[in-house]
Parts: sequence; structure tokens; C-alpha cells
Amino acid sequence: MGKWGFSFSLNRLLGITSIKQGIARKTGIPTTRNGLYSKIGRWIIRLIFKRN
Repeated sequence: MGKWGFSFSLNRLLGITSIKQGIARKTGIPTTRNGLYSKIGRWIIRLIFKRN
């Protein structure tokens, strides 16, 4: 059976999610694993193909 449209998150209740979002916006560094991997990947590609 489904969850009936309701889900609970302890992180959202404690405000951890909003703190992480605020940090990510201010620093420009993502707090999710996929976001961080994407940012690092783009950085490495730019290093390799840097034009002078």
C-alpha cells in the first residue's frame, strides 16, 4: 500500500534541510552527493581543457 500522500522527515522537522540549503546557496558548494560530484567533474574538465 502507498503512504497516502504523507511522509515524515526528521531532518525537515529539525530544520537541517533548510540550513544545508542556505549553506549551499551562500557558498555555491552543493550539499548533495550528486551535486558535489557534478561540480567536481565540471571543475576537472575545465582544468584539463583550459585555454590560455
